[in-house]
Amino acid sequence: MKISVIGGTGLIGSQVVNILNASGHEAVPSSPSSGLDLLSGQGLPEALTGADVVVNLSNSPTFDDASPDFFRTTMTNLLSAAKDAGVGHAVILSIVGVDLVPDLVYYRAKVLQEDILKAGPIPYSIVRSTQFFEFMTSVLSWTSDDTIVRLPHTLVQPIASADIAQAVADVSVGSPLHGTRDIAGPEVFPLDELGKITLAARDDHRTVVTDDSAGMFAAVQGDALIAKDGAVIAKTTYQEWLAR
Repeated sequence: MKISVIGGTGLIGSQVVNILNASGHEAVPSSPSSGLDLLSGQGLPEALTGADVVVNLSNSPTFDDASPDFFRTTMTNLLSAAKDAGVGHAVILSIVGVDLVPDLVYYRAKVLQEDILKAGPIPYSIVRSTQFFEFMTSVLSWTSDDTIVRLPHTLVQPIASADIAQAVADVSVGSPLHGTRDIAGPEVFPLDELGKITLAARDDHRTVVTDDSAGMFAAVQGDALIAKDGAVIAKTTYQEWLAR
């Protein structure tokens, strides 16, 4: 099976490509470095030539008001090119609970991307993941200084990128779901507690202060980002990942 992986050189995409190729499939990564521009459509016909499946792991360069236009344009361009190329299955990666956080413009943009895919001409699958372990470095940097890291008490259920990549690879070689598959890590943490665990593991002596107005995840209410019944629960714990 030939699988075009858009964003195939990134954190998730590169792992998906490796998993698929190791399984005997032909996974071809495409990204700006290979001449692909999803916003203009340049390079899309070449990226999709002969592909049975397209996996779209591209992401908006910002989380702000520009993100809806990015996902609207890129998803529309991709589906049009995929139809022309005769692609039989389109897969995207989204976020668990993305439709439950309307106050975040980036999350609304991801819902828009999902809706465009659902309404499009290609049989589809959506993999929704909880937050990446690897994302904690960015989260800690958003509202910190030399001595304090401010984090809300938001509940999260983080997951290793390797487990996400495996889930995406599994879905991409299966029949289209015409729906969504959720995947999450095995543990639930308040984000401020996860910050303390992370800093301790890094021998970082800054203090975590609970601040429910701090950072992007302050907009999340209750258990919106926690996997619900039916989700696939990955095995890698946060402490196991930190120890690697």
